[in-house]
Amino acid sequence: MSEPTIRTHHRVCHLCEAMCGVVIQTADNQITDIRGDQNDPLSRGHVCPKAVSLKDIHEDPDRLRKPMKRVRSAPGEFQHVEVTWDEALEAAAAALASTIQKYGVDAIGAYFGNPSVHNYGMLTHQRNLFRHIRTRNRFSATSVDQLPHHLVSLWCYGHMLLQPVPDVDRTDYFLMLGANPLASNGSMWTVPDVRRRLKALKSRGGKLVVIDPRRTETAELATEHLFIRPGSDAAFLLALIHVLFRDDLIALGNLAAFTDGVDEIGQAVCNLTPEWAAQRTGISAADIERIAHEFARAGAGICYGRMGVSTQAYGALCQWAIQVLNVITGNLDKPGGSLFTLPAMDQVSNTSPGGFARFASRGRGLPEFNYELPAAAMVEEISTPGEGQIKLMFTGAGNPVLSTPNGAALDEALETLEFMISLDPALNETTRHADIILPPTSPLEHDHYDIGFHNLAIRNTARYNAPVFDKPEDTLHDWEIFAELGERLSRLLDLEPMPRHPPHQLVDRALRAGPYGEATEWEVSIDKLREHPSGMDFGPLQPSCPDRLQTTDKRIRLAIPEVLQDIDRLVEEVAPVEGYRLIGRRHVRDNNSWMHNHHRLMKGKPRCQLLMHPEDVASEGWQSGMMVTVRSRVGHIQAELAASDEVMPGVVSLPHGYGHGRHGTRGDIANAHAGVSCNDITDEQFVDQLSGNAAVNGVPVQLSVSVA
Repeated sequence: MSEPTIRTHHRVCHLCEAMCGVVIQTADNQITDIRGDQNDPLSRGHVCPKAVSLKDIHEDPDRLRKPMKRVRSAPGEFQHVEVTWDEALEAAAAALASTIQKYGVDAIGAYFGNPSVHNYGMLTHQRNLFRHIRTRNRFSATSVDQLPHHLVSLWCYGHMLLQPVPDVDRTDYFLMLGANPLASNGSMWTVPDVRRRLKALKSRGGKLVVIDPRRTETAELATEHLFIRPGSDAAFLLALIHVLFRDDLIALGNLAAFTDGVDEIGQAVCNLTPEWAAQRTGISAADIERIAHEFARAGAGICYGRMGVSTQAYGALCQWAIQVLNVITGNLDKPGGSLFTLPAMDQVSNTSPGGFARFASRGRGLPEFNYELPAAAMVEEISTPGEGQIKLMFTGAGNPVLSTPNGAALDEALETLEFMISLDPALNETTRHADIILPPTSPLEHDHYDIGFHNLAIRNTARYNAPVFDKPEDTLHDWEIFAELGERLSRLLDLEPMPRHPPHQLVDRALRAGPYGEATEWEVSIDKLREHPSGMDFGPLQPSCPDRLQTTDKRIRLAIPEVLQDIDRLVEEVAPVEGYRLIGRRHVRDNNSWMHNHHRLMKGKPRCQLLMHPEDVASEGWQSGMMVTVRSRVGHIQAELAASDEVMPGVVSLPHGYGHGRHGTRGDIANAHAGVSCNDITDEQFVDQLSGNAAVNGVPVQLSVSVA
């Protein structure tokens, strides 16, 4: 018997934004070892538990490997059966063509989930299909997540992807709101080994201040943690800005030469005192004043906020206020503050800056962003009759039934469609409704370059890796699926198809033309990166303004009229009704629903419990372990109660991404850890009115228990 062939492969873990380098060892076609790549200049050998689960994901017996067609098995009953690629692609293309011909292009809906950004073929080749489908009914995970970041960057800096990155390794003071990087490994911020970096900040005498309704894993590590009432972060941030103006602490430094709108902001916050904010936030006026002074007087400071401040009723206002704080203290474009990246494949230079409110949803008039409507409008765009009603839905790498507000209503709406197509390797809570499922190859069966996350990294690096495994026979990569569908649809509609180029060729062109490309000493290309499988390091982030700004006049714009009007909305807001507020949470092993079908990620104590402060539990006369009904405007769920002082009084918390175990899905491990979906009780009517982003944090809920 011959000895197995041992091979070593360099790779990036694609399961979150951190881009941790890994070294994978295989024996023939089996993974035998996964560990951190010590030579990766970004992650420096660090990995989290998700990296070793790459083996589980690749070998998952529930992962679809052949196209599936939905057929009726009995009255009212359906099942999915395997079909050939030709049959599946022809059926999908024919349904797209007939829908367009019968109803028009806006009758096609499309939703893309966050795994799309982790797979460069999904990014490079969607256009091969959707150049023929310029529908207004496009949606994505962006508007249940980071839309406020993009909108504020467009307004202030001129491009939706020009995102300032916290320079944690050189900062003195880190003010963090609604973020938990110890669970997320960074978010809109590619920061591997963030625990060690935050500990280093404290070791050198710096301060980490976390503002959050929950004492998260990051808050446990912080120098100081302050509870804040869900949804009131904008008041806290505006009061900080008020103190800076009131106490003459405005110091833009080099930014003063190219920043507009500072005086207008001072006028807008002149009455938003710490005392005003204290009544709304639960943070004392003295603490607000102290933090404002500490931040202004730090040698280098960062204000950063993520999911908790984006996915609330004032998400865009919060993200704008964060940028204002960094600018008026001179901490933008400064080492130890927040800096813009200069990646080898520069999306800022290669893509459109984006746009806002060029059209609106038919139902509530929610604004588009970058030609996408808010995901919160998806249900009504499917169910509301008339021109532009969605008749066919295309989903790619997404599970919106579990990840968008009022998922129960979307679950019902998807059954009313005339046809549904899913490009997805999973038969999950969303794709179970699909007439055709087109599963791409495993991530380890194709090459990899992180187009998106190098634009958010704390250091300028580049890394390209070849596939770990050969592409199996009778399979297609995701980019090939888009290309095939686009070509077939072109024939049916008598249109010209796009040329078919592998994604690595498109990336290679961008690298050669980029800031470290052929015209530089680096001479970066795909071939050059193949010679450096652990990646190439171009150094720490550097100040780059005003040149890096994408506004037409190369100036920072702070006085955004829409935002200043939103301050008035906040000031005039009626005090919230007394009761409980629901917030989400995530765990380092299972950030999203697509990570729940793998043993290494789901082992350990149950995580899908309703956290509630012990004082609230006692006042209700309840105890841990009871089943509690959580009710909102849109529905109710039952969850196991767990008393925990992690959450502040008046707040309850459920994790994101659960709600498995539904009929017609395929996922033994996920279904064994089914839990409940918090998005069955989040409200699609509860949005950030300025951006249209879903407000899935701070949802008003009522609690009860059944009395036997």
